[in-house]
Amino acid sequence: MAGLIIAPRARIFHGHDWVYATEVKKTFGDPKPGDVITLKDFRDRPLGTAIYNPQSQIIARRFSRRRQDLDAEFFLRRIGQSIAHRESLPLDSSLCRLVWSESDGLPGLIIDRYGKHLVVQTLTLAMDQRLDLIRDALVELLQPESIILRNESPIRRAEGMEPEIRLFYGENPGTISVSANDLTFEVDLLDGQKTGLYLDQLQAHAELARFAPGRRVLDCFTNQGGFGLLCAKKGATSVCAVDISAPACASARANATRNELSMDIIEANVFDFLKEAQPVYDLIILDPPSFTRNKKTLLDAMRGYKEIHLRALKLLEKGGILSTFCCSHHATREIFLQNIAEAANDAKKSLRLLATHAQRPDHPIMLHLPETEYLKGFTFEVVGSR
Repeated sequence: MAGLIIAPRARIFHGHDWVYATEVKKTFGDPKPGDVITLKDFRDRPLGTAIYNPQSQIIARRFSRRRQDLDAEFFLRRIGQSIAHRESLPLDSSLCRLVWSESDGLPGLIIDRYGKHLVVQTLTLAMDQRLDLIRDALVELLQPESIILRNESPIRRAEGMEPEIRLFYGENPGTISVSANDLTFEVDLLDGQKTGLYLDQLQAHAELARFAPGRRVLDCFTNQGGFGLLCAKKGATSVCAVDISAPACASARANATRNELSMDIIEANVFDFLKEAQPVYDLIILDPPSFTRNKKTLLDAMRGYKEIHLRALKLLEKGGILSTFCCSHHATREIFLQNIAEAANDAKKSLRLLATHAQRPDHPIMLHLPETEYLKGFTFEVVGSR
């Protein structure tokens, strides 16, 4: 088997599964993009099996510490293990992320389940080349009515692949209804704006909604209205939801009507809205899309986070609640908390931590792969000026 000899001090010697091009001492056997390769240290000792792509900065991604191949039996076993793990969790395994890339030993493969319908993303060349094997395994294990490819992520370009969205198996399901947190949502998995719901936030929706009764809620970057809708259902006095996307606002309105809930939905730039808003809210939720996807833009991203934190805190009086989320791995927990602290200082407010939030457990975090942890959230109470 072709492979790579890894230079000393590479991260893989400390347990990580990625190999960067700068960490390769020698290539042997003429591996081709997408091939399964063997990894060895500088003393010719095996380090495991990986997928290979010289077009990516991450030239190899280890998926086993033993010799393996990406054949039909492998995908049946690994995907079967992923399904069994979700079924063991205290959540609805019919509405969840079934496969979460490296966290399930399938680098670059993401599979979301919406009942009898599956949404698949292949973010690495090796997985993309083996889509037929993945489809066959899913059909054998789950008998889905449809499998949809939502490969519009820009990450694919780093692997030398073009974006694509297409029906891969079965018939187009059109708009389907799903239930989460006692709410009903309609999603269009093939032609919709996003790949269904943000499954990673469903747990946080429920955790935050317990603070909603009797409060006036502002849900910023609402998308389909998940936070605001559940706050309204759990007894919020009023809910205002804001998003810059017209389709997102339309979806949130439809979801509010579908669930017979009252919610004021405003199409606006959240930064501008917060600047002009009046202090009439008791609970403000900030759940923006990622402001950065790499370290180069982290500083600019943190300026954006600080701005929305500062503007939101200026709208909250003593006893008010701020719940804020970050979905970028590069903005670590420590960096994000420091950002909130700096904004609170500038706003002359003191904050008491009420709750911490993370991605739902169907998006498992691996200790040796910090990149698998990306979503963090914090809910604070304003305790006034001190």
